[in-house]
Amino acid sequence: MPRALWKGAITFGLVYIPVALYPAEKREKTLDLTMLDRRDMSPVGYQRVNKESGKAVPWDEIVKGYEYDKERYVVLTDEDFRRANVEATQTVNIVSFVKVDEIPLGHFDTPYYLVPEKRGEKTYVLLREALKRTGKAGIAYVVIRSRQHLAALVPVDNMIVMDTLRYGYEVRPASEFKVPEGRGKSVSVAANEMSMALRLMDEMTEEWDPDKYHDTYRDDILARVKEKIKAGQTEEITEPDEKEKAAPRRSAEVIDLMSLLKNSIDRKQGKGSEETGDRKGRARPRRRGAVKPARSRRHATAEKRKRA
Repeated sequence: MPRALWKGAITFGLVYIPVALYPAEKREKTLDLTMLDRRDMSPVGYQRVNKESGKAVPWDEIVKGYEYDKERYVVLTDEDFRRANVEATQTVNIVSFVKVDEIPLGHFDTPYYLVPEKRGEKTYVLLREALKRTGKAGIAYVVIRSRQHLAALVPVDNMIVMDTLRYGYEVRPASEFKVPEGRGKSVSVAANEMSMALRLMDEMTEEWDPDKYHDTYRDDILARVKEKIKAGQTEEITEPDEKEKAAPRRSAEVIDLMSLLKNSIDRKQGKGSEETGDRKGRARPRRRGAVKPARSRRHATAEKRKRA
């Protein structure tokens, strides 16, 4: 079991639920690359350098400082951050409740698990089941590593998951971008094209299983590493192929959309192991049947939570 980031409580109104906060992200399979000097292949290190003396500074000699005037600082330690607001650093303070599907996906940031501590089980279950029954999320403030975050508490199975949220000013408004509406003379979608697109989506629809997906690009990079080792090219700088640089990019112009959709469906039905299989060629299971209207991921998740 991972180590808790902190132990405190969820609060809403006068309700107090002792919990421990755990990271939900796993960072075990990142591709670890070392920076090298291309002249002699020596590793290039990261150094924390004193800007006055130019000498390296060890970690245990580094402190945080707030510049209150030009080149004048107030030193702040973890204890200063705690004393600034003791309660804020030990609570997930729910300030309101909103419908889960009203929170734009672009505002979700990092997930955490909230696990009840001793004597907090009953109120934890009460909050979790109330969130499930109403389809709502608890919107809260929480301090993690000296920064206050906005967060959403959402029930997922038997767990209350806390997702930190981006503040409104941190998200670029979509209105800044020009996108087609799907109506009018310039861009319009015919009924038969929509029907065919929905049929293709239905052919590609399956139950959500996160374990079926993995970083295939990482696998490809490691395969390339093995290829260079086998060829004795470990220190060779690979330059772009002139033929590939000159090759025309795939055109975005659609000549016959219906034909492309129909061919896509045919390939799904007749060559599933080639198009949808895993890297060993096994076809992934697919559901067949009547065409269903497309639903957003957020709407589908909200429906699932309501049924729970």
